[in-house]
Amino acid sequence: MRAAGLIGWRPLVVEVMLVIAAVIAYFGVRNLTQGDRVVADANADRIVSLERALHIDGEGRLQDLIIPHDRLVDVANWVYIYGHWPVIGITLVWLVLRVPGEYRILRNAVFISGGIGLAIFALFPVAPPRLGVLELVDTVTQRSESYRALQPPGLINRYAAVPSLHFGWNLVVGIIIWRATTSRALRLLAVLMPIAMGFAVVATANHYVVDIAAGAAVALIGLACALLIAAEPAPATPGRRARV
Repeated sequence: MRAAGLIGWRPLVVEVMLVIAAVIAYFGVRNLTQGDRVVADANADRIVSLERALHIDGEGRLQDLIIPHDRLVDVANWVYIYGHWPVIGITLVWLVLRVPGEYRILRNAVFISGGIGLAIFALFPVAPPRLGVLELVDTVTQRSESYRALQPPGLINRYAAVPSLHFGWNLVVGIIIWRATTSRALRLLAVLMPIAMGFAVVATANHYVVDIAAGAAVALIGLACALLIAAEPAPATPGRRARV
């Protein structure tokens, strides 16, 4: 059964501090593990070759859908920018206040998959399409200043294309929202959110098509681990019988 109700203010403060520390650590390690440009370009070429062999190299076709239309470019940029950290943050706050059990699952899923992602970024740096590997437009840099405010350039790993945690984490957020509510509107949002992000990360030239699959795999591994942790029975308190 899902936990329900508000948690106390002290546990809430602890959770806020924990999440903030995790975000700072994530960006710090991600920046420190930035790979070499030559290696990142070579790995990007491998990704492109794999996609062409599988006939899934759709980056150019997806971007061609939005480039002639400024409004569509803006929408894709907005989804990429505001559909990531702001959505994750709002969802975590909503869950910790309303459904703490699902909050802990999402928190742990993000922590675990983030750790896996950092290891991949360090071991397999990949230059994203926007850095010239493919002849695509970097729509976020050219058309928006907001992203640099949310993610300062000094904390960005330029070669962290694989996996796409933008998509992976949105997918897990959608799954948790679906689990946490019976609202049709919120469940529709839970379904549409990762679809929109999957399109945006490719159309803005920040990720390859294969990055979406990699991001989903890493995030779902994190979610599976988080669900296993949540399923473990709590240790019995001394002097009391364990609940069954």
